[in-house]
Amino acid sequence: MATLDFALPEGLLVDRAWLKSRGIENTTVDYYLRSGKLEAVVHGIYRKPGPPLKWQNVVYSLNLLGYDVHVGHMTALTYHGYAHFLMLGKLPSIRLLSPQRLPTWVEKVGTFPGFSMMKAGPFPYVKVGMTEVPFGTWDWPICYSSPERAFIELTSTIDSQEQILQASLMMDGAVDLRPTLLQELLESSTSIKAKRLFLWLARTAGHTWYQYIDVSKIDLGVGKRQIVPGGKLDAEFLITVPKEAQDGQQEPIF
Repeated sequence: MATLDFALPEGLLVDRAWLKSRGIENTTVDYYLRSGKLEAVVHGIYRKPGPPLKWQNVVYSLNLLGYDVHVGHMTALTYHGYAHFLMLGKLPSIRLLSPQRLPTWVEKVGTFPGFSMMKAGPFPYVKVGMTEVPFGTWDWPICYSSPERAFIELTSTIDSQEQILQASLMMDGAVDLRPTLLQELLESSTSIKAKRLFLWLARTAGHTWYQYIDVSKIDLGVGKRQIVPGGKLDAEFLITVPKEAQDGQQEPIF
């Protein structure tokens, strides 16, 4: 019979099906629960008693249980150093992206600062632009979006003047994005809005890498798109953007 100490590292969250696949039957799970060697975090999800859970424990456990999920959007941009100056006040929730519906227990485990889940983002079937970040004593790999992918994930959700100006401030510091990776991501993205807005932000920032992106190979759809009401239409990408940013006069918004 498999033993809990051998099968389950400290910090992982698992269900009965996972334990059974490691040779630990339900009757043994019940024994471990009664004896205190195992505890229920929420209904049907278990772990060894130990230090408080961190959100990375949850993400790695989801991958271990077979869910396709990664850390992206603003959380990834913050990790890569592009948003630290915007992190004033309350720490925002962790952005998780997955083409699957994640289990409801993710939002019940009580890890700080909580999760905000995006169903798929602008890359529902594409794994390009990911990086693994080791976490914890065992260097468990947590999958993050690269800065290039995270910027496009961000532009897929922007819908206000404030968010555009924040993204513009972050883009100003993005001097080292990789145009080859950006080209591949932009060609594979399914979000017309995300691609147009990202390219507008990149062109406005004026970084050297922008000149190496071949816009003619990117599907930008047709017609005008309103990003913010009352904005100014950009003639190249046909999106409405804040007049302050379009004129190069954006001010810090704190």
